[in-house]
Amino acid sequence: MIGAKRATGDVLVFLDSHCEVNKEWLPPLLERIKENPTTVVCPVIDIISSDTFEYQSSPLVRGGFNWGLHFSWEPVPKHLLIQPEDFVQPIRSPTMAGGLFAMDRNYFDQIGQYDAGMNIWGGENLEISFRIWMCGGTLEIIPCSRVGHLFRKWRPYGSDSQGDTMSYNSMRVAEVWLDGYKKYFYQIKKDLKGRPFGNVSSRLALRKRLNCKSFKWYVENVYPELRLPQEGGGGAGTMWQQLVQKSPVIMRKGNLVNEGSSLCLDTPGRASEKKATVLLRNCHETNAKFWSLNQDHELKIDSLLCLEVTRNQVPKVMKCHGQGETQEWRYNKKTLQLYHTASGLCMTSTRTSSVKMDICDDHPSQKWQFTYD
Repeated sequence: MIGAKRATGDVLVFLDSHCEVNKEWLPPLLERIKENPTTVVCPVIDIISSDTFEYQSSPLVRGGFNWGLHFSWEPVPKHLLIQPEDFVQPIRSPTMAGGLFAMDRNYFDQIGQYDAGMNIWGGENLEISFRIWMCGGTLEIIPCSRVGHLFRKWRPYGSDSQGDTMSYNSMRVAEVWLDGYKKYFYQIKKDLKGRPFGNVSSRLALRKRLNCKSFKWYVENVYPELRLPQEGGGGAGTMWQQLVQKSPVIMRKGNLVNEGSSLCLDTPGRASEKKATVLLRNCHETNAKFWSLNQDHELKIDSLLCLEVTRNQVPKVMKCHGQGETQEWRYNKKTLQLYHTASGLCMTSTRTSSVKMDICDDHPSQKWQFTYD
């Protein structure tokens, strides 16, 4: 807050000290704020290992929370990512992580900066997220901006003299912003009932002065995926509705032939063997009966396992988890490319009949055809 008060620029950019920015990371954020000063924007947060400083790109995710008022990442709803261009458009996010974001300086002042009654760390990201949405703003993640964040195993500072600051701050959030929904927070945090949380009268007055909407409006319009604790099956810790398990419609099916090599995608052994690295072989010698691409954008071998790409960028067949991300593929009928959304790379054949992920181009090694649809 001290830095924000001393800043003189039109836009405030908040970054944890343990971050590493990428080339051209800032213009996409500034452009969005210029279009609408009440839009608060966050970059995609990539991962920097605290042990090795290895840099790992992150899939597209958005911010959520549970009823204990802890922030968490969750998959972007599939209906928001239909067309290829959707993956570079701003993504509405119910909450933000808090350590990396940009917003108009005047707007930051207008909506009340941070809650100065909070202590040290914890809860401030949810508080400002609720306030942005409920008081007329918008919170977005900008896929074209990426910043690396060093994820540490512990915080290098303590709070012994201040007690449990996370609980104290979360109580302030609940009392000011959750309205009647705060009962769900106290159902989870029963030990906090009756504990002090400081004076919140100024924050309640701020909410009234800004004519902010109710938390019910937030749940219904910003975060309809949020599930109430008493709703069946999930229990108190459930954050979002479970997807109804249905067999997704198959859009394409057949041998998967690589145009550059005229070989077919296959696994070394049986199609049911998990963790197998895929390869190319003569189409009449394959173990796989067929590959299929369904409406959930899963690329399956013999309807058993899903093709997955993780940070080592080696395609393997794994148990289907139904969450997209590392197992989500987009097939371009015009270019014949298989695009992996989490890595942003295309599946590519090599001269040694292996398969790798590479930057998308027009080379025949990246063209794949299903032999029958």
